Parts: sequence; structure tokens; C-alpha cells
Amino acid sequence: MTTLYPFSAVVGLDDLKLALLLNAVSPRVGGVLVRGEKGTAKSTIVRALAAQLPAVDVVAGCRFACDPAAPDPSCPDGPHEPGGPAERRPSALVELPVGASEDRLAGSLDVERALTEGVKAFEPGLLAAAHRGVLYVDEVNLLHDHLVDLLLDAAALGTCYVERESLSVRHAARFLLVGTMNPEEGELRPQLLDRFGLTVEVAASREPRERAEVVRRRLAFDAGPEAFAARWAAAESGLAARIAQARARLGGVRLPDERLEQIAAVCAGFEVDGLRADIVTANAAMAHAAWRGRDEVAEEDVRAAARLALPHRRRRDPFDAPGLDESLLDDLLDRSSPDDDPPPPPPPPGGAPQDDGPQEDGPQGDGRPPGESGSSSGDSPSGGGGGGGERVAAAGAPHAVPRLEVPGVGDGAAGRRSRARTARGRVTGARRPAERVRDPHLVATLLAAAPHQRERGRSGSGLVLRRGDLREAVREGREGNLVLFVVDASGSMAARRRMTAVKTAVLSLLLDAYQRRDKVGLITFRGREADVVLPPTSSVEAGAARLRALPTGGRTPLAAGLVRAAETLRAQRLRDPARRPLVVVVTDGRATAGGDVDRAAGLLAGTAGIVVDCEDGPVRLGLAGRLAARMDARLVPLRELDAIVREHRKAA
Repeated sequence: MTTLYPFSAVVGLDDLKLALLLNAVSPRVGGVLVRGEKGTAKSTIVRALAAQLPAVDVVAGCRFACDPAAPDPSCPDGPHEPGGPAERRPSALVELPVGASEDRLAGSLDVERALTEGVKAFEPGLLAAAHRGVLYVDEVNLLHDHLVDLLLDAAALGTCYVERESLSVRHAARFLLVGTMNPEEGELRPQLLDRFGLTVEVAASREPRERAEVVRRRLAFDAGPEAFAARWAAAESGLAARIAQARARLGGVRLPDERLEQIAAVCAGFEVDGLRADIVTANAAMAHAAWRGRDEVAEEDVRAAARLALPHRRRRDPFDAPGLDESLLDDLLDRSSPDDDPPPPPPPPGGAPQDDGPQEDGPQGDGRPPGESGSSSGDSPSGGGGGGGERVAAAGAPHAVPRLEVPGVGDGAAGRRSRARTARGRVTGARRPAERVRDPHLVATLLAAAPHQRERGRSGSGLVLRRGDLREAVREGREGNLVLFVVDASGSMAARRRMTAVKTAVLSLLLDAYQRRDKVGLITFRGREADVVLPPTSSVEAGAARLRALPTGGRTPLAAGLVRAAETLRAQRLRDPARRPLVVVVTDGRATAGGDVDRAAGLLAGTAGIVVDCEDGPVRLGLAGRLAARMDARLVPLRELDAIVREHRKAA
């Protein structure tokens, strides 16, 4: 059995520890979304916590982990009699792969047995396996949207509903939901973000001593996992006991009306949408009180809960970074605090509440737990700062744009832009399955079997089916694409008003790409060369930030920009061959520095493209139109973008 890194041995990450522990005490908190850069121990700490959760009693032989004291009356393996035979199991840790299917998550009908044996056999999915345990989704932002919807609905309701061909199943699915993500790889949609109870931003420490301690402990663990875990066994046992005690205390924790009104005042003050924030904050505050050993919620509990429950709910624009103004939080708490309350204690450095989690992770110098002896040994863009006439124009508010599609039917990642063969959508045909049937096409299966009934010795009204008769549905939906922006940032585009319009248009297209689940990349050309400002990524938030800070000025190496775009697409085809590209070139068509534009444009011929013509003034040369023709791309004049939007809305 693999030895896990101890939860108590993780250095720092106090907010993440607290968020996980509050959910371990009360699953009603609604899970944790962990946002952070790669290499920050997100997965390590989640797996470590699961090992500290109390073991559970389950009905013997039940695949759905029913509680023998109160079994689920609708359990597919039931009915179970209360107080029947039971067995004790460790709390489950179930990991959901990014590429999992809906059937793998929720469960499904065994189609082969249904068609060949005539029996309705239900195969439980990962939601059933995670019941009364932890469901962990690494890179949750890369999970297909319909899976996220299903996952979060089950987490909110505590029940999984499966409706398949003539099969209707309901079973309990209560679990601690933990999702981790790297924001650079893309964001969750706001309505899905809101379904996570708490969120935590994690980043590697910039303190050299703390970083050294992290490495020291990791090296000690890698050198001897079992010995390292044994040194932390006492701290781990104490943590598990404290979680169990807090769970037992939770039912008796009282939430006074004045605290509930304080929670409502804080949520209203941050202008969060809906009432889910209030409910989550209340549940988290009660869990925090139980964790701290109190029988009544105090202002400290409200503050700790609000810090974790509100940051991801106050966003108004997809490009807004999550976060919370803690000075505003303190002001709202002070204004809504009962008159007879003592003033709240000042928060410690960093704003994290004191004694909110295990305090065993202070640097010891040798990777040892407490009690053991050991010895220890950007430039800001501005109007005149960059030289060479560089300046930065502001971008306006993004607006709606028409859907720009890649022609044909693709087979790429799920999204909302271009037509594609997908696992969800309308049925357009049938095919022989490459492996096991997940989405049967019953009519096509019967038609395939019908001509062979006489030779198979059919008797009576029954139909004799063979494995080779099975057909699966071919569905058509929408895919996400790679949208590569190639933006002219040269002197020919440097008029501040014009560049503001250009940035606003590109920002609007970026917002459209975010909503349609595309990957985006940003190439700019100015001076003598072209730069990949943003390598292709799912994080349009990063693209928007870099676009806003984009300086302008210098010559116009248009050919270099097109060549760099072709090189970028060539590399992306090797990495992600199923994702079809869409190139959006934003330029007035002028070229005042090296390279053959026609030849460079020819490198992009055959790739779906849009040329946004930014030329203005009384004299128009039509160079962008010539570029669009050479690229075999659609020409969209910048000045007509609003008219296209109106026309698109009228057609819709």
C-alpha cells in the first residue's frame, strides 16, 4: 500500500487546511475549490486529508456504502433492514479523471447484458463509490461542462439520479467534493464556480526559510516514506480525533439570530448574487465553531467562514480575479456586530485566523514533527516609460460579438463554438462501436440484427442478437477551438483612440472565447519582430491581462506576425491534433518592416481565419481586404462590428 504524505507535515497553506477541515467536519459546507499554480501541493494535501477521515460502517456487501443504522430506502442493492449485517471501511477517496464519461460518473445500464440477456443491470459510477467519502477532481476546470453540472447537482442534493434506456435509479451520494485547478489553464464558468462552497487561492511561499523547509520535508519523505509517516503518526492521530470530536459537537452548535443577521449583512455588503453565499457561510461558521470547540457561533467564526465562502462569489466579470477586500469585511462585521460584543481581535499577519488548523508545521529544520529535537541551519507599462514612443491605450468594456465558426464538422474538445461529433447532442447517425457500447442506437441495432434471424434459428417473437449487431449513436454538438489572435501593435495602429477600439474588440472576442470554452493564444507584432505574448491556453483571464498592458509603437512587421502564427499552429497541431484552429488577425494591413506579406499569408491559407480591418480615415488602401483574400479568410471591418452584432441578434 502506498504511503501518503502526512497532512500535519504540510508546511503553510493555512487557509487550504482550514477549508478542507471545515468540510470534513460538515459536508453541508459544500466542498472546496483550490486554485493555484502548479507545484503547490494541492493534490498532496487533499489525499492526505482523506486518510484522516473517520472510518465508516456500511451495510455488508452494499456497493453504495449505505449506513446500516439508516440505510437508503432507494438503494439499488436494497432494501436493507436497519441494524443488519455491517462492515467497517475506511472513508473512500475517489478520483474523477478529466476524460471520464457521464456513465462513468453517474453509473449506467449494462447495455450488452440488456440486449443479449434481457436483464436490467445497473453499474454504479464514481458518485456511488464516493458516498460518505471524498470525491477529488484534479483540473476540474478542464472537465466537460455537463459533467461538472452533474457532479455539482449531486453534491448539492446528496442524491444521484440516473435515467437511462428504460432504467431509472436513485441513490444517495453525499461526499466531500474537492476540486483543484490551475487558473492559467482556464476558468470555471461563474455559475459553476458558485456551486463550490469554499474557495482558496494557494501559491508557493516566497519566504526562503519556509521554502527550504518544504523541500527538506519532501526529501525526507522521498528517502523513507514509512519512517517519515511514523514520525508524524501522533500528530495525525490527534488530527483525526479532533475531526471526530468536531463532527460529534456540530449538531449542538447554535447559530444566534444576531450572527445570522451579521452573515446576511456581510453577504449583502459584498453584493453577491443569490442566497447560496449566506447558506454556505452559515454552515461554514457552525463548522468552524465546532472545530474550535465552541457550542455557539461567534464573530470570529463568521469572519473565518466569510473569508473562504465569498471571494469567488463577488466577481462581476469573467476577467475579474477572485479575491476579498478584508478591510471591507472587517468594516461590515463591525457595523453589524451587536452593541455588547467586545471588539474583534486584530487578525494576525496575512489575515488568517489563529489556531484554525493544525499548528504542527512550523519549520523544524529537519523535516521532523513537533516535539522532536533537531538542528536547522516587473515593469509597469505607462505612456512614456518604455522608450521609442511606446504607450498603453486603455480598453473599453467588452460587448457581444457574433459566433465565428470553423467550417465543417470537427471531433475536438467539448465547447460551444463549431459543429462537432460529441458525446452529447442530437443524434445524426449510428456506427459500429470501437469498444464497449456506451450510447446505444436501438433502432440501428435492431436493423443490423434483423437480416440474420433465420440463420440464427429465431423462434417465437424474440429477437436473437449478437455482439456484432450492436450500434452506438453518432451525435453532433459543439466543440471548443483554438482561437489565435494576431494583433498589430505597431505605430500604424498607435493612435490612442484607434488602439482603444482595437483592444475593446479583441477583449470582446476573448470574452466570447471564454464563454465558448476555447483555448486562446495572443501574438503581437511591432518593431522588427513578432512575440507570442500568450502561448495557447484556456486562461482567457491571462490573455485579457496581457492585452490590457500591451504597449504600442514602432514599425509594422506584418509578415513576421503571420509567420509566427503559422509556427504556433504547427506546434499546437502536434500537441492537440483534434482541436481545430481559428486565426483572428487584427490589423490595418500596412507592413513597414521586412518580409513578404503575401508569402506569409499563404502559410495560413486553408486555416479558418478572420481579418479584422482596423483601417480608418478618408483615404482607404484596402490592404486588410487583400490580406484576407490571400489567407482565404473572412473580412470584418472594425467600424462595422456593432452593425454585425445587431444583424446577428436580429437573425437569431
